[in-house]
Amino acid sequence: MSGFQGFDLKSVRARLAAPGVGYTEIVRRPDLSIGLYVLAPGGIDHQFPHYEDEAYVVMSGRARFTAGDEERVVAAGDTLFVPARLPHHFHDVEQELVLLVFFGPAEDSRKPR
Repeated sequence: MSGFQGFDLKSVRARLAAPGVGYTEIVRRPDLSIGLYVLAPGGIDHQFPHYEDEAYVVMSGRARFTAGDEERVVAAGDTLFVPARLPHHFHDVEQELVLLVFFGPAEDSRKPR
């Protein structure tokens, strides 16, 4: 068995608990986790700093993003890297924001128990 997995965005979005907002994990391995995060226009991002490095790929939408003391507009096609423990969040969501989220190693694997 190769371990290959493939996913289509529509099927993954169907897993979200509430339309327009939410996060669902797609893949989890010890060294990597991948998820889909969706914020509706005007939505609030309640993130906290993670213990793992994180990357975002903006699939669609438009918003502002703050990481530490830096702020920028993000839109479809943008990729963001956030080192572990750096405070960050999305805000001023103008258009539904759909993000692929990558954690290395897997999300919460370094979280103190």
